[in-house]
Amino acid sequence: MPSSPAAAARQILVRLQEVMAARTSAQAKLNKVVEIIGESLSSEVCSIYLVREGVLELFATRGLKQEAVHVTRMAMGEGLVGLIATNVEVMNLDEAAAHPDFSYRPETGEELFHSFAGVPIVRRERAIGVLCVQHADPRKYEEVEIEALQTVAMVLSELIAHAELADDGPADSRVADTSTTMLHGLQLVMGMARGHAVFHQPRIHVEHTVAEDTEAERARVISAFAKMREQIDRMTGAAEFGTEGEHQEVLETYKMFAYDEGWIRRINEAIDSGLTAEAAIEHVQQRTRMRMRQIDDALLQDRMHDLEDMANRLLRIVSGQLGTAATMGLRQDAILIARNLGPAELLEYDRRRLRGVILEEGSLTAHVTIVARAMGVPVLGRVRDVRHQLNEGDLILMDVAENTLLIRPSADMDEAFESKLHVTQKRRAEFAAMRDLPSVTTDGQRVELMVNAGLREDAQALDIVGADGIGLFRTEFQFLVSATLPQREKQQRLYKDVLDAAGDRPVIFRTVDIGGDKALPYMTRDGDEELEDNPAMGWRALRLALDRDALMKVQARALLEGSAGKVLNIMFPMVSEPWEYEQARALVEHQREWLQSQKKKLPIAVKYGAMLEVPALAEVLDILLPRVDFLSIGTNDLTQFLFAADRAHPKLAERYDWLSIAILRFLDRVVKACVAHQVPVGVCGEMGGRTLEAMALIGLGIRRLSITPASVGPVKAMIRAIDAQQLQDMMREWLDGGVTDIRTPLTQWAVERNIELS
Repeated sequence: MPSSPAAAARQILVRLQEVMAARTSAQAKLNKVVEIIGESLSSEVCSIYLVREGVLELFATRGLKQEAVHVTRMAMGEGLVGLIATNVEVMNLDEAAAHPDFSYRPETGEELFHSFAGVPIVRRERAIGVLCVQHADPRKYEEVEIEALQTVAMVLSELIAHAELADDGPADSRVADTSTTMLHGLQLVMGMARGHAVFHQPRIHVEHTVAEDTEAERARVISAFAKMREQIDRMTGAAEFGTEGEHQEVLETYKMFAYDEGWIRRINEAIDSGLTAEAAIEHVQQRTRMRMRQIDDALLQDRMHDLEDMANRLLRIVSGQLGTAATMGLRQDAILIARNLGPAELLEYDRRRLRGVILEEGSLTAHVTIVARAMGVPVLGRVRDVRHQLNEGDLILMDVAENTLLIRPSADMDEAFESKLHVTQKRRAEFAAMRDLPSVTTDGQRVELMVNAGLREDAQALDIVGADGIGLFRTEFQFLVSATLPQREKQQRLYKDVLDAAGDRPVIFRTVDIGGDKALPYMTRDGDEELEDNPAMGWRALRLALDRDALMKVQARALLEGSAGKVLNIMFPMVSEPWEYEQARALVEHQREWLQSQKKKLPIAVKYGAMLEVPALAEVLDILLPRVDFLSIGTNDLTQFLFAADRAHPKLAERYDWLSIAILRFLDRVVKACVAHQVPVGVCGEMGGRTLEAMALIGLGIRRLSITPASVGPVKAMIRAIDAQQLQDMMREWLDGGVTDIRTPLTQWAVERNIELS
């Protein structure tokens, strides 16, 4: 076997070209293909399974019993072959029978073989078959062999599609159903939108895979890279954001892919193996997709989306199919439909016509989400299979706050949506009118309304909505959108800019909450890169920061210098025991002492706080509270830890109830402890941004809420309409009286007093 993947694949492709050119049946060609691959990889078995009528059928084999051909069948997801096809993933096992999904088929005679490797045969982003090899001796196949199998599988997909041997739906099939459909997803950027469906781009289908002249193909790729870099430079330069800020950092990080030498090298190696320029780009991207599916890391997935965007752009250039919905122009109010988007792709669209974006993938930390938020474009993500649920031009009603997507709504639905949109706009005007009014209850009790933020531009929301300050500034956002660890000077400039924008209003900086599901590719544990089974409860937040104290020292110094001449409010996330808080506080104090010795300008005061997210901390508040200046309750993580219910799990949504008697009694106990120690306590999290839940918190005695800017108006209107003391008396009666459902009496209490709930 040749030492390089390119040489190995090329050796096989040279022989396959002769087979494909022969005037024989498709079955005869596949029979010959398995012989060639088996010989080249020194494998006793090589088999091809194809998807026919939704079932995987053994179509050709060398090494298994010939009588099993066209007889052995497996459902999608059944056995190792079914698993490869369903997950569109590579499998490489030294002992196949030991795998929990192994399915023994006696008619094949495969009990003689131990090792197993298989790759999907992919067409139009889905598996139409599986190519696998087996060997009598237990061994894992080498990387060079797997790479060769994947290259061959790409060529086979062309042969199989042309011979119409496998299921392969029409490229431009239309949805026949014209009824109204409601879908749900993940709330990425809040807002409402009405528009007609526009598909972001037609998928480029690679039809010709085997190159006739590799140097000519290489020249095409070099030319395409030059054009793509020119496009990216032009787009990032023309972005409507200033030269500072996370949006610009996002685009610069995205731009790095266009100049990534490793990516270019892998494409050239694929061309060396005998693939066309288009096939080489697609081959490298398929391999990247398969690897990324095996990594449960949200940030790396986001980076993969940027690379996917870049690969699609390169494919369009090299194939000459340059048209996208953006370049063709939007003719009417549009809602963009895509599997995913890169940030630069979104910037190409006419903002006057683009009303919303719907993604099959997407996440809160994805680059496109950050850019969309800056553009003010609502985004709903993780809408499964949306591209196959609608047709181009279908009317869509999108309400991200309600997590709903109505496709082809009835006239009544459309009218109701328009009314709600009008009411929403009217209420926004009303909220804007009360922007400068204090959030004081009818009985004169003041409730601080602060906002959650994470970007430099978020500080502008203070003036727009009339908030009292920033109750939670997520400092990790700067780390998440950067390709490398942000330098101290860059961190310091961000903190100073945020404080300057806030003026005399307080800003509470939370130290980095990274790790777990917010892992950084440039920061892993030394010698330990295994995936965590429970990332939310793993090596993250303060645990990570104390382990990597150099990271925290740099951030502490940046915070201290960035807040020179002002009050610095610093808060530590995910504190589970008092010693963690003490260690973190001592670290910051040590940096303050060092800066003082260097005659550096310092804050006029430093106030220290802790986040209560881990229930264990509630048991030691008598030890912790005398040492803190304030406490913030992070209701998002706290609730999922209390109920052992993943807040992202759709089947557990009903269990994640902020008005459960259990969570309210827990919060009541925390508030009482804080009052006894005269320590201010607030809530930062989604719970405080919902009017009914915010009412419950005020009824527990909480007088500081940190919420999204969009929630400030509705919550302030509610606060100015309630009698806080009367509400506290009712909450005490309900909590002490054993009421199991507080939502009902609380709602009734609000309705009787004409308090608007949203």
